[in-house]
Amino acid sequence: MSEPPLISLRGITRVYGEGQAEVKALAGIDLDIEQGEFVAVMGPSGCGKSTAMNVMGCLDRPTDGTYTFMGTDITGLDNNARALFRRHYLGFVFQGFNLLARTTALENVELPLIYRGMPAAQRHDRASEALKLVGLEGRESHVPSALSGGQQQRVAIARAIVSGPMALLADEPTGNLDSTRSHDIMKLLKSLNEENGITIAMVTHEPDMAAYATRQIHFTDGLIDSETRN
Repeated sequence: MSEPPLISLRGITRVYGEGQAEVKALAGIDLDIEQGEFVAVMGPSGCGKSTAMNVMGCLDRPTDGTYTFMGTDITGLDNNARALFRRHYLGFVFQGFNLLARTTALENVELPLIYRGMPAAQRHDRASEALKLVGLEGRESHVPSALSGGQQQRVAIARAIVSGPMALLADEPTGNLDSTRSHDIMKLLKSLNEENGITIAMVTHEPDMAAYATRQIHFTDGLIDSETRN
């Protein structure tokens, strides 16, 4: 019997507002993401790509449909169970780096491990390894203001992977970076996918960033319009 997809969405809708103010951000999407894939979700503004990512990340609830993760139904989980699911299975990278300004790179990366109750010495070791993995060895004591935009995003990626997530969800991870640093971040994500086996789903509107993924999923008006493989 074959393994179920890591992420599976079936008939997912997301409706905001009521009556004349109703907006259907997702109009019934079916999507599977296999373990080990690197998927780019693309489309124009307002097409539903970020809404789909928020549903996958349990940051938003679908209006209708079913979301399963490794064959387990996530749709009906209560808020506490959803928080535990995010903490143990998912890592997040956003366009804004969301780092604590007065906190060192090492301490920023340690945050998810603090929530898990991990002892301090183990936290330090894990965070140091994550920073080394993203090419920031020697920058552990730097605060965000002492790092470039690309380095800050690397800290954010280290924080996202330090707890060993099954999937990394990235929403416009290069949106605040120049072209050179954007490609550096994409090479890093591709390396994490290929060499460390981390499944990645990434929202982007930039074709040259999506080219790093193994599959591109194109959204239009809340529906999946097409898929292409790189």
